[in-house]
Amino acid sequence: MSELTLPAPVQTRPEVAEPGPPRWLALIVLCAAMLMVILDGTIVTVALSAIQDDLGFSESGLAWVVNAYLVAFGGLLLLAGRVGDLVGRRRVFVGGLALFTVASLFCGLAASPEMLLVARFIQGVGGALASSVVLGMIVVTFPEPRAQARALGVSSFVGAAGASIGLLAGGLLIEVLTWHWVFFVNVPVGLAAVGLSLRVLPQDRGLGLAAGADALGAVLVTGGLMIGIFTIVGSDDAGWTSARTLGLGFLSLVLLVGFVARQLRTRQPLLPPRLFSSRPLAVGNVAQLLMTGGLFAFQFTLALFLQRVLGYGAAATGLAFLPVAITIGVFSLGLTGWLAEHLGPGLVALPGLGLLAVGLLLLARLSPDASYALDILPAAIILCCGGGLALPAFTQLTMSGVPADDAGLASGLSNTTLQVGGALGLAALTTLAAWRAESVAGEGAPNAQDLTAGYHATWLGGAALMVASIAVTAGLLRPRRPSAG
Repeated sequence: MSELTLPAPVQTRPEVAEPGPPRWLALIVLCAAMLMVILDGTIVTVALSAIQDDLGFSESGLAWVVNAYLVAFGGLLLLAGRVGDLVGRRRVFVGGLALFTVASLFCGLAASPEMLLVARFIQGVGGALASSVVLGMIVVTFPEPRAQARALGVSSFVGAAGASIGLLAGGLLIEVLTWHWVFFVNVPVGLAAVGLSLRVLPQDRGLGLAAGADALGAVLVTGGLMIGIFTIVGSDDAGWTSARTLGLGFLSLVLLVGFVARQLRTRQPLLPPRLFSSRPLAVGNVAQLLMTGGLFAFQFTLALFLQRVLGYGAAATGLAFLPVAITIGVFSLGLTGWLAEHLGPGLVALPGLGLLAVGLLLLARLSPDASYALDILPAAIILCCGGGLALPAFTQLTMSGVPADDAGLASGLSNTTLQVGGALGLAALTTLAAWRAESVAGEGAPNAQDLTAGYHATWLGGAALMVASIAVTAGLLRPRRPSAG
């Protein structure tokens, strides 16, 4: 008799859940919740001007409406993923989703800058808890290679297209309602997702805190990541060579080095070194870090180019990104999974990275009088074809061969790579854009031509990161030499 027919109580691993429609319903719930979290990262961008006018933010303080969320979100992903393995991934997912929903309500009700920033930080905590375990839950729920590739393709589409959809949704909400609704819209969606999660997601008990409750390691890695991300996103204000940036960067490095040393010595590591015996996981995360550094900056700077150079409004900017989401969906939801199944994710990632590099180089040729249909859209579609290939392929690559008990941790690590790579690339490349624009402008304020020169520098830098990612990925695919003897 099959094990699936036994009336056993609660299973410790979701991968033994009964196959069929319930699994795909669970995937829909996971991706809907993840989409809500991802949307919040970009939907706020188009609302910043309205928020500043209403709450009286300063120019430097306004950036922290985004940064407060990013610091908490990126800093907690790795810890949250491991906690999911220990206490149960569904428990962490539902708890994070509930916290995110409550924080969204308080964001919408915020009557002062301080209240909004605190609520945004708590939103980031909830978002980290919920999203850190999603990939792990998908991998153990869909253990078969073909089904797993399709499921990861769906989640990658949600992750990649979510940012573009957020720009569109934010622009429409601001045009029709007020900025408060970019947060209020999360409340009914979050409540529905929590209710459905409790009904359709398989229960898992986890390994127990005794299997890896490294409290000191948790403090070191969370502090190191939070301070590191705080340093990166705050570098625009303080400057990369300022005493604050250098001091905080050094402190972050010390904490992270201390974390690594701790993991090598303790009997119950938070991040077991055995995890990095998987070559695809170790090398794939490095290649993914380089890729996301250039990819995140592309959406941010292209939105700025459309608004500051071409004069697009919030809604028009969102609509301009709609073909981006559609293109990524066509690849992520079908073609990439099929190719990865037959060729392997590494061989799919390489041409994706190549297309990303080509698209960025085409953007670097734009002029202040560029045509959307003739100049911008073709480059954006090439970029999104590349992203539609590379993002799902790297997701599958970094999660391949991971034991079920470590799936949450590997999921948190992959998400941390995405967030840290994106934050680092965005901060570095936008700083490069500002420096280039100011150097071309000289003494006066940058005009459209100067701003365009700055964005060119960003896109060329992004193309260089793609080339570096290609080199790392190609090294992963090179066969190992057999050991002597």
